[in-house]
Formats: sequence, C-alpha cells, structure tokens
Amino acid sequence: MANFISYDRGQAPLLPQDQREWVPEDDLAHFIVEAVERVYIGAFKVNWRGTGKAQYHPRMMLALLIYCYANGIFSSRRIERASHRDVAVRFIAADTHPDHDTIAAFRRDNAEAFAAAFAQVLLLAQELGLLKLGMVSIDGTKIDANASRIRSVRYDRATALRAQLDRDIAALMAQAEAADAEDADDPQVLPREIARRQALRDKLDAACARLGADGSYGISPVSA
Repeated sequence: MANFISYDRGQAPLLPQDQREWVPEDDLAHFIVEAVERVYIGAFKVNWRGTGKAQYHPRMMLALLIYCYANGIFSSRRIERASHRDVAVRFIAADTHPDHDTIAAFRRDNAEAFAAAFAQVLLLAQELGLLKLGMVSIDGTKIDANASRIRSVRYDRATALRAQLDRDIAALMAQAEAADAEDADDPQVLPREIARRQALRDKLDAACARLGADGSYGISPVSA
C-alpha cells in the first residue's frame, strides 16, 4: 500500500499564537512593520475624537499597502483577498480584513501623507543598506553623514535619491489607482453559482459524469 503524507483540509489551523512567528524572521514583512512604527503619521486623516465607527489604525493600513505595493499587489480587491490567504499579509494586518473600499479610500484620502510615509520607509531601507524593497529598487550607496567636507555632495546625492523615490512611489500609487479604476473581476473569485462548497462538488460531479461517460478522459464523479 502506498505511504502518503496525510493532509486534512478540515483540520484546525496550527499557526503559532504569536503572529510574529507566522512568517520567517528574514521576511520583508518584519522590516516594513518595524519601519512603519518609526515614521510620522500625524498628517493622516484620523478621527482622533474616537466617536463613531472604529477605524483601522493608519500604521497598520500604511504597512499593509506598502507591503502589497512593493510586492506588485495593486488592486484593493486583491489586497483584501490577500488578507485572508497570504500569511505575511495576514500578519501585517494582524489577522483583520479591511474591505477593498476601505483600502482604496485610505490611499485616496491620504495620498500626500501616504507618499511621504512610504518615502520615509524607503529611506530607512536605504540607510540599512537594502538594495531593494520587494520590487522597488533603492540606491544602496551610503551617504557619509560625518564627512562635512563633502556636505554639498551628500546633499546632492540625498536630494537625487529622494526625488527618485518620490517618482517611484508616484508610479506605484498610479498603478494602484488604475487597478481600482479598472475594477475588473477578481480571477480568483468563483462565479456565485458554484461559490458554495456543496454546489461546487455537485457541479463537478455532473461535469465528470458528462466528460467521463465514454471513459476516454480518465475522470469520474468520485475521486479515487
């Protein structure tokens, strides 16, 4: 008899209680979370009075968007879905699941503050010697803060780096806006008529019966 590794999709999840252990120590998510804790968020639109519906914390939303944009996930719908299925995104969002309208509104309502905070995260990455943050390239040339005799050179380099980062961030935000404006159907979402598990099973069995009626396709309603 074949010896298979057991798999049970109905088993309760075995993720550690400490969400920081959900992703490896060297995962980019950890840097982004820690870096976002160190940037200025006073310019973000927040209801500081605490009245009305509870809000998602701007640091969490900022980290969520930076991580996703840096990894090529621009559609707010896909970010929402990633908060359920991508373990690093789940960690960043602390296992909460902002909906796509909330994600898009956060970016649009805080465009200037978001771009500034994103740039600060990239500058921190550059200072640590990172050459890339996900898909975003960063100039890894260190600027010697102690060499006062080349202060003008340092200033020119810093200004050029910041300008390049601002352009890169603007391009990422434009991609996100275009993805949301397109509002295309999510290719990972099943049609409503087969979205329920039992309906999916029944329709798959019926399809197998039709295709396997003459035995030429090697499939059957009940998997072996």
